[in-house]
Amino acid sequence: MTRKELSPTERTRLGRHRERGKDERADLYAVLDAGVVCHLGMVRDGSPLVLPTCYGRDGDTLYVHGSVAARNLVAAGTGLEVCVTITHLDGLVLARSVFDHSMNYRSAVILGTARQVTDPDEVLTGLRVITEQVVPGRWEDGGARLPTRKELAATTVLAVALDEASVKVRDAPPGEDEENDVEHWAGVLPVRTVIGEPVPAPDLAPGIPVPAHVQKRASAPL
Repeated sequence: MTRKELSPTERTRLGRHRERGKDERADLYAVLDAGVVCHLGMVRDGSPLVLPTCYGRDGDTLYVHGSVAARNLVAAGTGLEVCVTITHLDGLVLARSVFDHSMNYRSAVILGTARQVTDPDEVLTGLRVITEQVVPGRWEDGGARLPTRKELAATTVLAVALDEASVKVRDAPPGEDEENDVEHWAGVLPVRTVIGEPVPAPDLAPGIPVPAHVQKRASAPL
């Protein structure tokens, strides 16, 4: 049975602005499901590394993938502790004082041990949920050819359990001391990431229409 609440640990308990923290797993899912790019951090051979990559969620498991030639990604699947972050910037918060400037955002931090997926069925599951995360329907609706055995052999899929995570959200106007009564403009500049209209490949055969799932993705927020 899926747990409804996040269980804070010493590593995920918020130190500042605890009022911005979210306790429900639904809040974590909402942040994850709204994005397409995460940052996978680790320490390898004593040096910190952060890898940007696409991802997908299946229940309480986060999947990322890359080439088997990507040594750092492969190393992450050997039992290294990892930190996965996802951030959505929703607004630039401009206060009357520079000190009180801020941002509106939704963010998630996931801590755990990355597991290299070796079961063939789970490898396909991971690739499917990643593909569907980026463009829903691309895999399920047959919008593209599925991976061949050769392509699967060249791909690494990692899984990270959503057992230890924190969520933080700010959605508010400027917050500042009452003494900041100087006559400077204050407010919020909303930030939106927009997916544009589809641009066909130069070598696309004539008469192939834009699939419905692509059109739908082009009209949806990111």
